[in-house]
Amino acid sequence: MTQIVVPVRYPLSDQSKATLSEAIRIADEHREDGEVALTVLHVNLYHKNLEVSRGKLKQAVEEEFGSLPDTRYSVRSGMLVEESILDEIAAEEADVVVIGKKQASRWRQMIQRIVDDPNIENYLRDRLDCQVVTASPDSASASETDD
Repeated sequence: MTQIVVPVRYPLSDQSKATLSEAIRIADEHREDGEVALTVLHVNLYHKNLEVSRGKLKQAVEEEFGSLPDTRYSVRSGMLVEESILDEIAAEEADVVVIGKKQASRWRQMIQRIVDDPNIENYLRDRLDCQVVTASPDSASASETDD
């Protein structure tokens, strides 16, 4: 089974919609080859004091995209979005992670504090052993990094 994880904001931003659209496209492609599971993830930040429920997340996604087969909705709480996303990716043993262009940029800034001039997609792929796809609302196609 192919496991796909896609982190999104709530309420869904234009970037989140583009990222989710790309994740749905990838899930549909993988579904043709066999079983696929999609996890839509939102991170509640402790310091923002805004609690989003799985029900609210599911409702927002379904209002935008309709009912999605084989989809799980997950809401994690944490101090750092990136750390919470990494925890979910590892817990789900994801095969594919679809992140937004802005998320990739934030991860790049965080990782630059640790190592010089990192390639975020390679960094994540090496540590998570999965394919990382970066989606952008500005482009019709997303950049893809294979493992």
